[in-house]
Amino acid sequence: MNNFLHSFFLTRRTFVAGWAVVLLAVLGFVWPLFFALAQAATVLLFAAVLIESVLLYRLRKGISAARNTSAKWSNGDENPVELVVTNRHGIAVNVKVLDELPVQLQKRDLVFSGTVAPGESLRFHYAVRPVQRGVYAYGAINVLVSTPLGLVERRYTEEAGREVAVYPSFLQLRKYELLAIHDRLTLAGVKRVRRLATHAEFDRIKEYIPGDDRRSVNWKATARRGRMMVNVYQDEKAQQVFSLIDMGRTMRMPFNGLSLLDHAINASLVLGDIALRKDDRAGLITFSKKVHSSLRAGKDRGQMLRILETLYGQRTDHAESDIEQLYIEVERNIHQRSLLLLFTNFESVSALHRQLPHLRRLARKHLLIVVFFRNTELEQALSTPARDAVEVYNRTITEKYVHEKRLVAKELERHGIGSLLVRPEELTVNVINRYLEIKARGQL
Repeated sequence: MNNFLHSFFLTRRTFVAGWAVVLLAVLGFVWPLFFALAQAATVLLFAAVLIESVLLYRLRKGISAARNTSAKWSNGDENPVELVVTNRHGIAVNVKVLDELPVQLQKRDLVFSGTVAPGESLRFHYAVRPVQRGVYAYGAINVLVSTPLGLVERRYTEEAGREVAVYPSFLQLRKYELLAIHDRLTLAGVKRVRRLATHAEFDRIKEYIPGDDRRSVNWKATARRGRMMVNVYQDEKAQQVFSLIDMGRTMRMPFNGLSLLDHAINASLVLGDIALRKDDRAGLITFSKKVHSSLRAGKDRGQMLRILETLYGQRTDHAESDIEQLYIEVERNIHQRSLLLLFTNFESVSALHRQLPHLRRLARKHLLIVVFFRNTELEQALSTPARDAVEVYNRTITEKYVHEKRLVAKELERHGIGSLLVRPEELTVNVINRYLEIKARGQL
């Protein structure tokens, strides 16, 4: 009985019909014919509600609903979700589906509706774009069911709650991975740089796949096996590529829904994958006031999974980052000259000068590239002409902040430290370009 009361609803159509009956009854005090009509309408309405209730409640489980989605979502990307509603009633029914989304998505009005034929299923599709890493908890699926009469609704609640882990953008990773396999990185804006002559040694013979250099075809092996085989060469010394990610308060700034930290994490994931595909060793260090995680450089099959899991758990804090702690960690664990890409966000030259001694010490032993972000919102504000004295003042302050970023880049270059000042949305492409350029020129 309790279950019935929680699932039984009268629709708006029923209340409208009820008020119409009341109106007829009122008119019946003046014209008796309307009172007779009110009595007949009351009987018909009650009978219709009863019949529809019997149709909806004659089966204990007339409707089933399920949610299909992956166990992991890609942060900052559109992730598909499917709702499947199956009708076990012997008649066609109208359904209204309300999916209880995770609270992090900040959306509570996701409603779908449609008509399901008897014994058939109805599918609804939507996509979610998470902007925070972590665990997202779904609630129940609520399905309101009615017959074509539309006087009564029965609610089915599928306790389909499940947790979905939001990881760094592996969809972006797959995109660049596919382009790299087919040697088509230029489609994503990645430059192709002519590789300078390097010392390489023969590694193995493998079957040809699209994207392999046709000049490396081993014709003897091809004739012997009946399919195209190529020689694989390997640099005598694999390079070490480290992503150093600042997790301090300067990386909390949002852009397009994602924090600068998440943009840096997504780019580091792609960089690690590209580096491994180029037979380099990829590593990772995250820090703020202290070192949070340190992953040694490696090139085995499990390294990408270790990078992904390490990046998944990173969070910004409110502390000002201490690059001295980063330097101590690098000095302790990285003994081979390596490419270090430091993802941070210097807002002013004075902020840079506080950390410059430690950066210079890092640059003495390693090839250091400081990657920081342009403030695109401020740059867009400069495109609007000033109309009064207040706006002129604000524009002057804005120009100062934008100019500070350029001064930081020049100051880094003056001290022999590489810099990369980029828009957040162009971060991944620019980082890959810089890595490929360094590798092609043999600068390590």
